[in-house]
Amino acid sequence: MSDHALYRSLATDGGKIVLLVMDGLGGIPIQDGRTELELARTPHLDELARTGVTGLSTPVRPGIEPGSGPAHLALFGFDPVEHQIGRGVLEALGVDFPLGPRDLAARGNFATTDVAGVITDRRAGRISTAECERLTDRLQTATVASLSGCKVFVLPVRDYRFVLVMRGEGLGGDLTETDPGKEGLAPLPVTDRSSTAAGQRTADLVNRWLGVARAALHTETQANNLNLRGLSFDPGLPSLQDLYGLRSGGIAVYPMYRGVARLVGMEPVLFAGETPADQFRALAAVWDDFDFTFVHIKKTDSYGEDGNLAGKIAVIEEVDAALPALRQLDPDVLIVTGDHSTPVALRSHSWHPVPTILWAKTVRPDSSTRFGESACAAGSLGHVAATSLLPLALAHAGRLKRFGA
Repeated sequence: MSDHALYRSLATDGGKIVLLVMDGLGGIPIQDGRTELELARTPHLDELARTGVTGLSTPVRPGIEPGSGPAHLALFGFDPVEHQIGRGVLEALGVDFPLGPRDLAARGNFATTDVAGVITDRRAGRISTAECERLTDRLQTATVASLSGCKVFVLPVRDYRFVLVMRGEGLGGDLTETDPGKEGLAPLPVTDRSSTAAGQRTADLVNRWLGVARAALHTETQANNLNLRGLSFDPGLPSLQDLYGLRSGGIAVYPMYRGVARLVGMEPVLFAGETPADQFRALAAVWDDFDFTFVHIKKTDSYGEDGNLAGKIAVIEEVDAALPALRQLDPDVLIVTGDHSTPVALRSHSWHPVPTILWAKTVRPDSSTRFGESACAAGSLGHVAATSLLPLALAHAGRLKRFGA
């Protein structure tokens, strides 16, 4: 019996669960031997740590640096190695695109290259969403005029991000990305790793589109190029309702995280504003609608990637200041963690385990008095796989029946 089949057989009604994810939360010592989280003033998170249990969670496997998609799937109880999903699907679902089962989706990043075609900025200076919309309109027009063989959709997401969707007969394969992962290198061509006729045809089609798109951008100053990441097809995962009987909602500012929530059957919650306080107000407004609610905070990750220590600390403190509003809702279980670590010192995702709090009305509090990497390393939750957090939450919420006689 698989783990999912086991939990499905034991699922029952119970209390309410909130999963609060501060993207890229974890860090490494950067000042006075302390991490970003340990430097932040977090009295409310510290109180949660004192009255709950703490530990460190591993998103994928020890030593593996995770992408955001697999890291979130792990938090939702799916083994990200067994259930691999490209970021393109998540972005498409996040902007409410009606993705078909054989549509190819890719996450696009506008970028800046020099006269030699070498990338000087992988995010095109983090252009505005309005600029992204202007450029995706141009790409859509150029595609319609110059490319045949399938239907192509180019949609803005946010800032420098966009979605490319290709729809047609015979698309397939296992396609590589064009982003070399750092500045100072030229974009890569798309290749097929499946060695199939469908894969080669699809790779050729994407490379043709890239040629058209780059020609349409070459006169731009900042966003004069682009990269594609996470080229993939919808894997058709079961929903949290099917697996655990959970009515689930997702509250996220960035579309991609609404996409990963939608992928597992969560209902995206639309709301005004972008701050943690705005998100907690949105949670209060839908409190009676869901058994399980995922709340995603993005800027901890963004500032980590930018190497902005003050910015990451400020976002953590902003979440802490707003936390009493969430606590007033009286969830039966509250998990606070990150999907992965994004240390300011490294300016990228990393393999380091993530500080985690599991608070519930049924926990046995440990000796932790602060929320930080060092304190969590000594917590009674231990060093746990991220895939175990949702089952633990289900148990503490009284949502799992006894196994066996």
